Amino acid sequence: MFATSMALVQYVCSTPLARVARPRHRTLASVASSSRNLCAPSSTGDSHVLLGLSEQELQQVAVDLGQQSYRGKQLHHLIYKRKVREIQDFSHLPQTFRNDLHDAGWRVGRSPIYHTITAADGTIKLLLKLEDSRLIETVGIPVEDKKGSVRLTACVSSQVGCPLRCSFCATGKGGFSRNLQRHEIVEQVLAIEEVFKNRVTNVVFMGMGEPMLNLKSVLGAHSCLNKDVQIGQRMITISTVGVPNTIKKLASHKLQSTLAVSLHAPNQKLRETIVPSAKSYPLDALMKDCREYFLETSRRVSFEYALLAGVNDTVEHAVELAELLHEWGRNYHVNLIPFNPIEGSEYQRPYKKSMLAFAAALESRKVTASIRQTRGLDANAACGQLRNNFQKNPLVTDADNLQSESAVEELAVASC
Repeated sequence: MFATSMALVQYVCSTPLARVARPRHRTLASVASSSRNLCAPSSTGDSHVLLGLSEQELQQVAVDLGQQSYRGKQLHHLIYKRKVREIQDFSHLPQTFRNDLHDAGWRVGRSPIYHTITAADGTIKLLLKLEDSRLIETVGIPVEDKKGSVRLTACVSSQVGCPLRCSFCATGKGGFSRNLQRHEIVEQVLAIEEVFKNRVTNVVFMGMGEPMLNLKSVLGAHSCLNKDVQIGQRMITISTVGVPNTIKKLASHKLQSTLAVSLHAPNQKLRETIVPSAKSYPLDALMKDCREYFLETSRRVSFEYALLAGVNDTVEHAVELAELLHEWGRNYHVNLIPFNPIEGSEYQRPYKKSMLAFAAALESRKVTASIRQTRGLDANAACGQLRNNFQKNPLVTDADNLQSESAVEELAVASC
């Protein structure tokens, strides 16, 4: 009966969703508008979520509930240092205060870890189950230096899925549901710290989604990670493929974090074939915004460049890229990312010889470049590989199964 009910649900629900999910022509402006419209419903809003609040804000919560302000400091310690997940587990707080928090509708805002996948190199991918039963992926990447110190990088998601559909990235192929709230971004870092039993030292907004389409939550999470989780701003990187007007907005905040722009091509025509959204944001306009970002913040821009065999990886492409960067400034760095295979893609990973020749061509023209070491490949946790079956449609729960079976049974009775 369960199999029958599930088949019926999939037949009824999946087809119209698939049709709706694929509009033919969308500008970046329409994507941004859709992204705003698809923000979380009130059930996932963070208006009554403790995670993401500053110590001062938590003190105000305590005062509003008739407590002394120092109780807010205790809340801050329990959430960010002890990483307590549930209000009833705030054992250091009076029971009456815990009851008042619960009765007022407050919750910590932590999501359960639905699944973990560990790669041979120690990289771990976590799938977090959000309140609306959608899954997001976040990756912990440990690197040990020669002195034995461990740098732990958290690659965090900013959206459930991604609406931009870059041709080499698995996330966009899996569809898009909504923006993440501030606490849903912050909790990814706390979850990685719990799993590794170590502090996160670096955060990169390079997981699922386009951070600039969710800039308000990203900036809120950035502030929390810096001030409350205590990760230095210079240890945080915000990545974008380019969304009109957003780089200027980011520059106005004068963050000391790194802006990483996903370029992937040295000219507009080629870039449009790799990054469809580039049609709405010409390369010259993007580069102008990057130059102004540097002038405003004094922070150099890094460029991400996915190397695709036979597409954008020749020495001629490298020469053209160097000329482009010199035209718009001198304070740039290029991160070369070998393509990581994804299901259904026609792209191939270039040979090491081609990658080294590309990097050498840049360096000889005074453009600093580095080839990113691939991490988490066997766990589908590498750059461009994050994707799951529940970023577009929620995970089916036991309660949903019972409802489906009941509906099928009623339908069967009615037809007899």
